[in-house]
Amino acid sequence: MWYEKSPIGLAMANFISIFRIFVMFFAVYLIYTCQGNTAAYFGALVLTIIAFALDGVDGYVARKFHEESKFGALLDIMGDRIVENTYWILFAVMGWLNILFPLIAITRGFITDTIRSAAMEHGLTPFGMQVNPVCKFITGSKVMRISYAVAKVLAFILIIAAKIPVCPNREIIWNIGFWAAVFAIVFCVVRGIPVVLEAKYLFKKDEN
Repeated sequence: MWYEKSPIGLAMANFISIFRIFVMFFAVYLIYTCQGNTAAYFGALVLTIIAFALDGVDGYVARKFHEESKFGALLDIMGDRIVENTYWILFAVMGWLNILFPLIAITRGFITDTIRSAAMEHGLTPFGMQVNPVCKFITGSKVMRISYAVAKVLAFILIIAAKIPVCPNREIIWNIGFWAAVFAIVFCVVRGIPVVLEAKYLFKKDEN
């Protein structure tokens, strides 16, 4: 159920969602402008961890103060897209990952978010538009959402850590981070397929 009660709680949850974007921007700035600098890269790593930690904090605050809302859900999705796509793009620009990583992530995001926006016009939640149980599990179950989130966070954090000059076992950390990125991008596509397949139900509703 989507409802709003406390403007203070709502403002705080939404503030956190927006603030994490600026935390991420500063991390990206450090990586891009201070290439190879140990202190800058370490700072970027810490900021990246904070940015992803805040993704859980905003949801907790919204639930704590019973401030779930359609606007909050959209803001959270928007924040997720900006943060993750920026990292994919940064890694490609830095030459750390193939350009296909951001291209796939961004294309999938545009497609699924467009469909989910149409679903919300019908009063459906972004993760509650699926009809088929299998599709619902792939896109909306906690195990799938957490697995995807862990893969992304692990990939971003380890890739940055592996680029810190004084980081021990850099090659091992890089390999783990790279394969976590591969897993995340495959997971990204897999979780997007059910959204596309079940978009037909939205068009049927429009026809009715």
